[in-house]
Amino acid sequence: MPLSRRLRRSTLAVLAGGLVGALAATVAFPAAAQSVEAFYKGKQMTLIASGSVGGGYDLYARHLSRHIIHHIPGAPKLLVRNMVGAAGVVAANYLYNVAAQDGSVIGQVQRNVAFMPLLGAPTSKKKKKKATPLKFDGQKFFWLGTPQQELGLMLVATKTGVKTIDDLKKRELTVSSTGRGAATSIYPRIMNEVFGTKFRVIEGYKGSQESLLALEKDEVDAHVSGGSSPNFRNRFEPWVKEGKVIVLLQMGLEKDPAYPNAPLVVDLPMKPEDKQLFELAFAEQIMGRPFLAPPGVPMDRVKALRAAFDATMKDKAYLGEAAKQKLEINPVRGERINQLLDSVYSRPKALLDRLRQISK
Repeated sequence: MPLSRRLRRSTLAVLAGGLVGALAATVAFPAAAQSVEAFYKGKQMTLIASGSVGGGYDLYARHLSRHIIHHIPGAPKLLVRNMVGAAGVVAANYLYNVAAQDGSVIGQVQRNVAFMPLLGAPTSKKKKKKATPLKFDGQKFFWLGTPQQELGLMLVATKTGVKTIDDLKKRELTVSSTGRGAATSIYPRIMNEVFGTKFRVIEGYKGSQESLLALEKDEVDAHVSGGSSPNFRNRFEPWVKEGKVIVLLQMGLEKDPAYPNAPLVVDLPMKPEDKQLFELAFAEQIMGRPFLAPPGVPMDRVKALRAAFDATMKDKAYLGEAAKQKLEINPVRGERINQLLDSVYSRPKALLDRLRQISK
């Protein structure tokens, strides 16, 4: 073969090899080419908050947003966007199906949202209003964590004359609630089944503050909360001091000593299977005010977001501001929340069916 032809073949082989190598590098490292820090540097992030402005969820969301950015590589900016509706389902559907799945959008939903696919979609008593469909899998979200674990309270207007659990069995009380699938509706309905109380739930209030306003304006007789944020307590505690409202029961697994005269509902006499029902319903309280990332976010960014959340929970500036606002910080890590959901979803069918039926 002539030397000139051999040289041409050699040159083409080198060029071809270089082109293949370049293409291989492009295919092999599309995501790795951009580090987590590079992705977030100068990024405008969004935090979708499912609670109404001024409520407990909103308070925790805005508090976190001011501090977590200092622990995310690249120091992005974070804007809070409230997306209220269907007790958190609207926000969950958006985060699962519509929001960017690249880590630029995170969310905060009501603590019971992750359990809704298990217990069934919440329905409405209003015939003309259909329930918002559940278009998400709570176990597939990447939970980042919660800054707080929760405890619900039963508030009753003193004008009703109700002072004990036995009184609740003798007369009907109206209670305010955000929606059928919310704890504010489920808890009193469990009480009705287990103890024979006569709560009539009035649903459709936009948040905890509006639910309390209904109690203050005598639109309802009581409110059974799913949580008790500082804003929530600051709103009703003056009524307690004035003798207009009493804290009758505590709805949770651990008692708050701030209300010594209000027993835990799980400490009341009841059948073992009824106590298990309450314990299952209260499992969501461990999730408190949960933050999450959509299911399609790359794992390196999920790990970075979880690490940023954990670091924020120990941040002196974050904790100092929380103390000033009287925000309780008792965090649970994101991995623990995913484990909790796996545990709850594996409970005995008979127990789940019972809670599912009550939650409809």
